[in-house]
Parts: sequence; structure tokens; C-alpha cells
Amino acid sequence: MTKKYSAFALLKEGLNNQRGWQKAWRSPEPKTRYDVIIIGGGGHGLATAYYLAKNHGITNVAIIERGWLGGGNTGRNTTAIRSNYFFPESAALYELALKLYENLSRELNYNIMFSQRGMVSLAHSPADLEMAARTVNAMQINGIDAELLSVAQTRALVPLYNDAPDARYPIFGGVIQRRAGTARHDAVAWGYARAADTLGVDIIQNCEVSEFIIEGGRCRGVRTSKGDIRAERAGMAVAGHSSVLAEKAGFRLPITSYALQACVSEPVKPALDCVVLSPATGVYVSQSDKGEMVIGGGLDRVPSYGQRGNLPTLETVISGLLEMFPSFRQLRLMRQWAGIVDVVPDSSPIFGESPLPGLFLNCGWGTGGFKAIPAGGTLLAHLLATGKHHEISRPFDLDRFARGRVIDEAAGSGIAH
Repeated sequence: MTKKYSAFALLKEGLNNQRGWQKAWRSPEPKTRYDVIIIGGGGHGLATAYYLAKNHGITNVAIIERGWLGGGNTGRNTTAIRSNYFFPESAALYELALKLYENLSRELNYNIMFSQRGMVSLAHSPADLEMAARTVNAMQINGIDAELLSVAQTRALVPLYNDAPDARYPIFGGVIQRRAGTARHDAVAWGYARAADTLGVDIIQNCEVSEFIIEGGRCRGVRTSKGDIRAERAGMAVAGHSSVLAEKAGFRLPITSYALQACVSEPVKPALDCVVLSPATGVYVSQSDKGEMVIGGGLDRVPSYGQRGNLPTLETVISGLLEMFPSFRQLRLMRQWAGIVDVVPDSSPIFGESPLPGLFLNCGWGTGGFKAIPAGGTLLAHLLATGKHHEISRPFDLDRFARGRVIDEAAGSGIAH
């Protein structure tokens, strides 16, 4: 059976009527005991399992997913990847993710369709431009590539942007991170799943966790719809449902779950070759490889677990888009969806051991989860393997709220939180 993807393998299987391909990953029945359990089969959970096996040699690992792989936020986002955050702690975290993304297709032997087309954040007033300059200075101090753009440079990058004399949001300049871009969300999940399975990880789908097995004040495993599964350490990477599972484990998290909507237009010829964000409208847009305009905006401000969102928020997003790009009025919307994001008061993630010993957290990403998948997996794997923080994850421990060391990235997140 052919497992490795290559030009030679394509030729070989083409001559063999495509009958020799191996399944991308197995669907085994769970064992009763593992070294590590990971709850959540999205990008962060799959990446954690892969890096546990690759970096730490721990292969007796189970990923437990109540639905199907990548069926949550991993498949319900706008696929933007960037590291242009303000604080040094955030810059280190997201830059680790971006650097890993840059070589991920080769590492996983799976094309994640990572396109470093750049991301432009617009300035709409002299005050915006002054803040943009300060932001660029801070990012460059943090070692992040960022450039301040003039009006002419910005317009050259987004020629379809509204330049009418009475434009509500005129361009005064912008900030660009040229290494930013997009990747195919499904491919990221499938690539990690395939690579983790190859290293011996068990991926168990349609397996819901009902409660935690707690003995001697420590997490010893989980009870699931497929029976009890035990392990000395468990990791939790379930995004918007983190507070739900935390309640089952007997503690509370400072998380509120909201729906974050997105939508795509019908496909058209290439018209936008970078990701564009307007902080004034709260709208960001890029064009997919298929030609669709991928459109996102701010949160639905009512806490919810509904994966559809609500019409008033969608109307706000589309109206902001049309202020930016009036020519998009002729496009038809093809699909709309929402992901359930886990928003923390300082808009930064949470890493570390939970109040229940033996259970480790990767949550609180809010709107930044997809872009951070490789870093989130690397850092949670380090925690699970060693029981200790990596230097990059330490500032994001849950204890930062007690210590008063919050990392307030509400502005760096790029949209209204």
C-alpha cells in the first residue's frame, strides 16, 4: 500500500488505477489505557498528538473526538495566519506557529496549501496612521516583520478598495506583514491526523467524554460513550467547549463562548492577492485559491453555542465589506457558518496544568486558534511530556490572572472583541 505522497507515487498509482493507496488514518477501537489522552480532534489536539510522538517519543496516545476530525473551529474559520501581535509574549507564540507553518507541508508530507500572500491592516485617519507607526515599531522590536505603508503603496496592494472622494473609510496608509497568509483549514487537520497516525497515535472519532475519572484528587482518565479510557495525563483542546468540560472536571475557567461568523462569495477571477483588514469596519477579507471571497468580522455579542450565528451580525459584516469594496456588491454569497470561540478577558490563550492535577489546558484562543495550531500543539505536547512549561507557554498560565500579569491582546487580535 502506498503511504508516502510524491510525484512518483502519483504516477505509480495512476498506472495502477488508484487501487494501492493506504487510508490516511486508522479508526481503531479505544484501548483501556494510554500514556496520554487528548480530548479534542481539531487542529490543536491533532498537532499535540503529532508533536508528542515526534518530539518526545510518546506514541501510546489517544485523541478523543466527539464528532469528526476538524468538524469544529478548525473547519469553521477564515484561514488567516499571521504573527503581527503587539506584546513580546504573544509575538513569540504566534511567530513560533508561523515558522512551523512555513515548513509544515514538507514536514507532514501533505500539502496544506499555505500561501504567504501578506496581510494588510488599513489606517483610515491620521490618528490611525500614528498608531500604526507605533505598532510597527513594537513589532519590529519583537523581531516580527512589519512595514508601514504609504497611501500609494497601500492602494497598489488593494486597487479595488473604495477611493471615492466621499469614501467613509479613506486610506491613509497601512501596515503589512508580508510573511502572513492563508492555508487550507481541512488540509491542516488531515495532514496532522495522517502524520500522527503514522507515528502510532490512535484517533478515536464519535466518542464523547461524559465525565472525568478522578482518583486521589487527580485526573486518571475519562468516561466516554465508548467506555472508560485511562491515562496518567490528559490534555484538553476543545475551544469553545472548554468551560463545559471544565465544569465536568470540577473547576471554572474565565471563558465566555461566542459565535464568530464567516462567509464566502461565489468564485471569481483573481482580484485580491493579500489578506485585507479594516479595524474601523472590523471586517477582513481574502480570496481563496478557488476564487471565493472569504469574509469575516466581529463576534456575535450574545454568548452562544450555535454554529450558525445571527443575521444582524452578518449584515454588519457585509455592510462593512461593501464600504471597503463597493464592486463586491454584485457577488452572491454561497455559504455562511460560525465557529464557537473561547474568549478570555485579556484575549490571550491559556496553557498549563488545570486546577485538577493531571489535566492540562490549551484553550482561550478566541479568534486566534487556527493561526496558532502548530505552536499550540508544540507547547501542549511539551507540557504533557514534561509536566513543565515551555518558556513560550509560561506567561499564558492560568495563574496570570491571580498574579495580575495579563497579556491584553484585544487590539492585536485584529477584530472587535
